[in-house]
Amino acid sequence: MSLTAKDVEEIMKLLEASTFDRLSLELDGVKLELERGGAAPPRAARLPREAAPAPAANPAPAPAAAPAVKPRKNGEEGLIEITSPLLGIYYRAPKPGEPPFVEVGQKVDTETVIGIVEVMKLMNSVSAGVSGEIVEILAPNGELVEHGEVLMLVRPDA
Repeated sequence: MSLTAKDVEEIMKLLEASTFDRLSLELDGVKLELERGGAAPPRAARLPREAAPAPAANPAPAPAAAPAVKPRKNGEEGLIEITSPLLGIYYRAPKPGEPPFVEVGQKVDTETVIGIVEVMKLMNSVSAGVSGEIVEILAPNGELVEHGEVLMLVRPDA
């Protein structure tokens, strides 16, 4: 897995929304250091193959994007995929031991919360983004999900 410009932008937004002042991340030989409140002094960087663009200083914080809703490519015709808007730990319920936000067969609308993705101890609600009936829940509770990974399948309202 390599960092894309979109990944760096999302990490910057998460840092701005958090209580942390500094973040250092190393992934597949790419080292990313972010600091809130101004630019860090310039340093020489060793980057393999392709480098991610440098982040802008003090980006405006933004809420997590609504999950992408895509038509299903295989399986039952007409199903819509609800995907994760962020990379993080996916939870089906608001707290351990509580009932899940949604179950198979339940009707949802665009604003229905279908789960939570935890990123850096921040809990981000995930909305369905589509009106219909939950057909299948694909993401396991308490497991890491990638940005764009399919969480659930929905049969949209006609």
